[in-house]
Amino acid sequence: MAFEGSCHCGAVAFRVDRDEPAEAISCNCSHCRRKGFLLAFVPAGALTVTRGEDALTDYYFNRHAIAHRFCATCGCQPFGRGKGPGGVEMAAVNLRCVPAIDLDGLTIRQVDGASA
Repeated sequence: MAFEGSCHCGAVAFRVDRDEPAEAISCNCSHCRRKGFLLAFVPAGALTVTRGEDALTDYYFNRHAIAHRFCATCGCQPFGRGKGPGGVEMAAVNLRCVPAIDLDGLTIRQVDGASA
């Protein structure tokens, strides 16, 4: 079953053709820590922007390995795109941008991105 999300203002919307995740990653890198992301990684092809591709802007930092996509209107970052281990194209979905997901029901896995 698929799930959907959006930025805060609704200019950007997306669909993920996967079941809702039961687990999220909480990373302590300088970027994720400040924004409070709860992330789920999915194959790049599973994520489709359904509205607002033209409203998205990219932010890169550190090794410039991930395109942190955010809405140019509201600044919300619903997802990012990059390569996972082994060079596989991935999308990192910010589960805080998916209203249907019960965030309190997720198993949260801590990742030490600050030391990477």
